[in-house]
Amino acid sequence: MLTFDSLRLASPYYNEHHAEWRSQLRKFVEREIMPNVDEWEEACDLPQSLWDKAADVGLLQLGYPEQYGGLSEGTDIFHTIVAVEELNRTGAGGIYATLMVHGIGLPPVVHFGSDYLKDMVIAPVLRGEKHISLAITEPGGGSDVANLSTSAVRAGDDYIINGSKTFITGGMRADWYTVAVRTGGEGVGGISMILVPADAAGFSRTPLNKKQGWWCSDTATLYFDNVRVPAKNLIGGENQGFMPIVHNFNNERLALTAGALASAKVCIEEAASWAKERKTFGKPLSKHQVIRHKFAEMVRQVNATQAYMDSCAWQIQNGKARPADIALLKVQATMVMEFCAREALQILGGAGYMRGCKSERIYREVRVNAIGGGSEEIMRDLAARQLGL
Repeated sequence: MLTFDSLRLASPYYNEHHAEWRSQLRKFVEREIMPNVDEWEEACDLPQSLWDKAADVGLLQLGYPEQYGGLSEGTDIFHTIVAVEELNRTGAGGIYATLMVHGIGLPPVVHFGSDYLKDMVIAPVLRGEKHISLAITEPGGGSDVANLSTSAVRAGDDYIINGSKTFITGGMRADWYTVAVRTGGEGVGGISMILVPADAAGFSRTPLNKKQGWWCSDTATLYFDNVRVPAKNLIGGENQGFMPIVHNFNNERLALTAGALASAKVCIEEAASWAKERKTFGKPLSKHQVIRHKFAEMVRQVNATQAYMDSCAWQIQNGKARPADIALLKVQATMVMEFCAREALQILGGAGYMRGCKSERIYREVRVNAIGGGSEEIMRDLAARQLGL
């Protein structure tokens, strides 16, 4: 029988500690998330209590410095992959996207922030008491980070920020934002990053909750109207914000890959269960050659992507990552997710078209995975340039 677990390749990168972590998380997901997924999706929101419970199980703290309440001792990048897989086993990628959004919002503070910022922000976020989001994308552009236009002008001991950001995951709930701003001239050399509190005067936000997918994921547009922020909230040096922005790209894209791959496995599992029970022309659907070949091809693509992902994760962990590999890996994973979602819906037929079916939801979520964290087109171009073309 094709199941989520049987689709996981044996790999030298995972050990008994990863298995224990998976078992612990699975109990948490089965108890606290699975029974509520459909309700949360329809409500377009997640309850605050989920962050409290996620902190209790150690999920929010994974990979962060011990001195701020994190869990880094004895953990590695494969523990993070396990976490992404188990949360995406729910069939709702929006849960991981919002619950773990500090995974893209917090690293600039951790790696480039001052002690003042670290002491103020990291611990309460890891406890689930406060929330932080990354704010880069603007109405006029997304993947073209070098040409962002939201401005921050120095005025004494403050910066005055004007502009807007959009499609910001976790944007309505966040207490802080790590915001990319222009403090200098054109291009990457004029970009800075600054921490903006949600209660700053002149700041406002509106929800974006009419989305194709990730319904339960909180998404917002942010507005900065002469927002005054202390200069000590600068993350890194002035006009040196590009590195804090790109520093976490490999990890973000790896997480998107793991989520897309997990979603593909969910589609296979759901379709296989249906094909075993559904009978056409006097025999189970799974006994028809055309259907069996669909499953064989889905498994082939998932296996190849799993091996590619584990290899790239090892590269990242050991400081050997090549941006071209990570970029192409993300493209590979989202294409496999799309293929498996489509094939699963073909197998499920009318049942797959109805809400409440995991594959239906995953099919709607394909596009956000193919766009977020760098679109497929940008990823291919990045890879081509890295390959010297």
